[in-house]
Amino acid sequence: MLRSHKIALQPNNKQSTYFAKACGVARFAFNWGLAEWKRQYEAGEKPTEASLRRQLNSIKRDQFPWMLEVTKNAPQMAIIHLGQAFRNFFSGRAKYPTFKKKGVHDSFTLTNDQFAVSGKRIRIPNLGWVRMQEALRFSGKIMSATISRKAGKWFVSITVDTEDVPPMSESQAIVGVDLGINRLATLSDGTMVSGAKPYKTLLKRLRRLSRSLSRKQKGSKNRAKAKQKLAKLHVRIANIRHDELHKLTTNLASQYGVIVIEDLNVKGMMTNHRLARAVGDMGFHEFRRQLEYKTAMRGGRVIVADRWFASSKACSDCGTKEEDMPLSIREWTCPECGIHHDRDLNAARNLMKLAVSSTATACGESVRPANTGAASTKQEFNVKATYV
Repeated sequence: MLRSHKIALQPNNKQSTYFAKACGVARFAFNWGLAEWKRQYEAGEKPTEASLRRQLNSIKRDQFPWMLEVTKNAPQMAIIHLGQAFRNFFSGRAKYPTFKKKGVHDSFTLTNDQFAVSGKRIRIPNLGWVRMQEALRFSGKIMSATISRKAGKWFVSITVDTEDVPPMSESQAIVGVDLGINRLATLSDGTMVSGAKPYKTLLKRLRRLSRSLSRKQKGSKNRAKAKQKLAKLHVRIANIRHDELHKLTTNLASQYGVIVIEDLNVKGMMTNHRLARAVGDMGFHEFRRQLEYKTAMRGGRVIVADRWFASSKACSDCGTKEEDMPLSIREWTCPECGIHHDRDLNAARNLMKLAVSSTATACGESVRPANTGAASTKQEFNVKATYV
């Protein structure tokens, strides 16, 4: 199994300069390859990734001698990534490749024969050993490493072909998970996860730094400093959100064999100016992405209910369906059986019942639902975030 470990680097000034040069070379090679691909295609030729790599190797010593100051992987892997971008475009998985800009997603990639890892250090060609914040967590064959910059800090993402996988989950319990904007997640067993909401919490500081940046003269050093502060705050917000989602999805994947979620139209929800900020602050798409690969590693299943499944409008006790229920209604009472429902908890229990009615184990036995008698105030998965 291929697994990646992203680690913060601690380079000195010389090493940081080298990384910046390598990112610049990779960006130039990608843009050169894209422009050359378009030129050859318009001329009636058939450009390929391999032909562009050979062409660049034949001219870089004469036309781009500064490329030789960094590892040869920087331009070569950039052309390979361009080829992958075109394959994704031709298969319909992505849009047409665009030119890269300086300072936006700066990175370069190394193959396994161009670097080595020893403890808390990584050896880079033409540079030497660079300190890492921590040691590599996985053991196995190292495949590649990508060095990137985010908000002025350097990171390395090391891909390893490893057999170190999480233990398989022996639980056959089913749980329904309802995502929302008031609470991040409500589980059918009564557990409620409030959510850190880092964007909302740090919005005042974000606005203050944004106003400060807008007042600075373009091209000045003070503007660069203000831009750096704003970028660091955006990274902090994203890190808080990812930390919470990783903890929540890891707990779910390790405790439940079958997890049922809704197929949310996140793109459509983001077009609603009343909901967009709250939806983006929760990270619904990232939650589903993490949950799917973590349950797959542990042998579990993620069942995605149809987008039009009436999870909130139907009574989880008797099945009576309400025709009209706007988002403003958070609690309601079933007119048939008289059961009083919390909107999100009722939706989570309906999702669980959807899976119970159609899921069985490999030996044909019924899969047991998770305990629904748990107290609705449980906060087992809630992440306590500290803001400074």
